[in-house]
Amino acid sequence: MDAYSEITYTVADRIATISLNRPDTRNGYTVQMADELALAFDRADDDDEVRVVVFTGAGEHFCAGLDLSISEFDTPADGDAGEWDEPAGRCSMRIYAMNKPVIAAIRGAAVGAGATIILPADYRLAATDARFGYVFSRRGIYAEGASAWFLPRLVGMGRALDWMISGRAFDAAEALDAGLVHSVHEPEQLLDKAYQLARAIVATTAPVSVAIIRQLLYRMSALDSPYPVQRLDSRLAADSLDSPDAREGFDSFRQRREPVFPGRVSKDLPGYLPWGNAPRARRDSQ
Repeated sequence: MDAYSEITYTVADRIATISLNRPDTRNGYTVQMADELALAFDRADDDDEVRVVVFTGAGEHFCAGLDLSISEFDTPADGDAGEWDEPAGRCSMRIYAMNKPVIAAIRGAAVGAGATIILPADYRLAATDARFGYVFSRRGIYAEGASAWFLPRLVGMGRALDWMISGRAFDAAEALDAGLVHSVHEPEQLLDKAYQLARAIVATTAPVSVAIIRQLLYRMSALDSPYPVQRLDSRLAADSLDSPDAREGFDSFRQRREPVFPGRVSKDLPGYLPWGNAPRARRDSQ
């Protein structure tokens, strides 16, 4: 899918940039945007030339939440929500399943869906003008995008309860103090800092290693025992002892040069990983 109506997708220097593109509405979130985002993250994950995704918004705001001016909202067929995915989750769960690291660059409003779809990103960089809000209780609705799972893991249960029950807005300084964002920058420097981080990941890390480590942390850290994790670690370690990536990693270290890892996510992930393949976007919605 090369043409999008509510987002943009570009690739340069092995970095995909996915940007919300409704700046006249402060990037108000829509069902169309949700489905385009899921497809764009599919596209980045499928492309071995893409190593990192920068996720941002056009204009002065990341996303001010659901666009309430739009009356059309898809709902479960026949009222059965069993197979239906709410729009914020279509994006957040696709990011969760990514094999590529995602860097969210956030300025201005990040409210409602705009505050939930960033939670599964590996890095969240904020501008000094960023304002966050989990405003669901103030709209008579419920937390979305699996944010009730992601947010306490990032900031602790106490802070998550405060933000979600009160629905109050908070600034970038509070977000940084709580651990919601990794760093805060002046608005005009934000994207430069995000791309600087992305370039460092491209230059120094192995794509297959990153893919596996990212999912190990998400999928295995919540288990109630370390034993299954260590068993998987052992199998992965045995496979990696003489792998081309490991040889390149050690050789480049000894030779004091940047590595050129040969492994490709599309073909070199072990088949025994317990989480299987990433879910794909709902292509029938396009």
